[in-house]
Amino acid sequence: MKKIGVLFGMENSFPGALVEHINARNIEGIEAEFVVTGAVHLDKAPPYAVIVDRISHDIPFYRAYLKHAAINGTVIINNPFWWSADDKFFNYTLAARLGVAVPETVILPHKKHPEGTTDRSMRNLEFPLDWERVFAYVGEHGFMKPVDGGGWRDVYHIHNREEFFRAYDQSRDLCMMYQKAVNFTEYFRCYVVGQKKVHIMPYDPRRPHAERYIQNPPAYSRKLLRRIQQDAIKLCRALGYDLNTVEFAVENGIPYAIDFMNPAPDADLHSVGQANFDWIVREVADLAIAKAKKAPHAMELRWSAFLGVQAAPAKPAKKKAAAKKKAAKAGETAVA
Repeated sequence: MKKIGVLFGMENSFPGALVEHINARNIEGIEAEFVVTGAVHLDKAPPYAVIVDRISHDIPFYRAYLKHAAINGTVIINNPFWWSADDKFFNYTLAARLGVAVPETVILPHKKHPEGTTDRSMRNLEFPLDWERVFAYVGEHGFMKPVDGGGWRDVYHIHNREEFFRAYDQSRDLCMMYQKAVNFTEYFRCYVVGQKKVHIMPYDPRRPHAERYIQNPPAYSRKLLRRIQQDAIKLCRALGYDLNTVEFAVENGIPYAIDFMNPAPDADLHSVGQANFDWIVREVADLAIAKAKKAPHAMELRWSAFLGVQAAPAKPAKKKAAAKKKAAKAGETAVA
């Protein structure tokens, strides 16, 4: 029997619905359950073919457990190695390289020294910082947020320099980013499952949390929605996430990727609404079942494999020999 485990924390509606949905299909040889673990033994592989991870970003013990499970053949949704290495500033850099629109963004040095460091630890840091250059690039209307934060914790909406420095003074030893505000006319939150299925949800982050998913949206440009879908897939494939949400703020018809490091995205029934909830439960169930059928997963223990990078195949020996022979006939030197 191949088991699909769901690892979760305080959330209630999604984990139970996912387990029930998978088991209700009565697929021979596959069953779902909540993950149960105690002290993890080095020489004992976890009993799961697939684990859907909803909480390890907050619990280091769970993250270590999932890495151990992955090395032993369990498929983890999402990859715990990549998730551990990820941060939002890198994501913006990657998006820009991929041709996805992102707002002007800078990463800022810690306001207070991280624990265990002193002024001597910061001798490579420019002092004083060139704040004029920061404001010339980003402007005075933006958002300050942690480089690896989530859930709108420690996020500040900035309207002028006074608010900027007040927020920066409150940032403690967090590593913060400052990003230009997008004066959006439309905003979308997209579920992306399996790096190929996209569910676009009209969203308004300015509303109270329980009202942010727009229930009766207007008609949108097909061209805009198609670009959002393509950019969302492009980002998740590059990041290697099988479950993610990608948020776009649209200004002058351009969808700017604002937030796309959400490998344990909100899937609460009371937050996202019934239709969105039904979609995400069904699609994650499909994904987990498909991966369970292929499990166990033989992991290639190299970072290039974790990141989805494949080495270029070597040229066949016969082709090299033929090239040398051809070059020799022509009186040339072949380079191997």
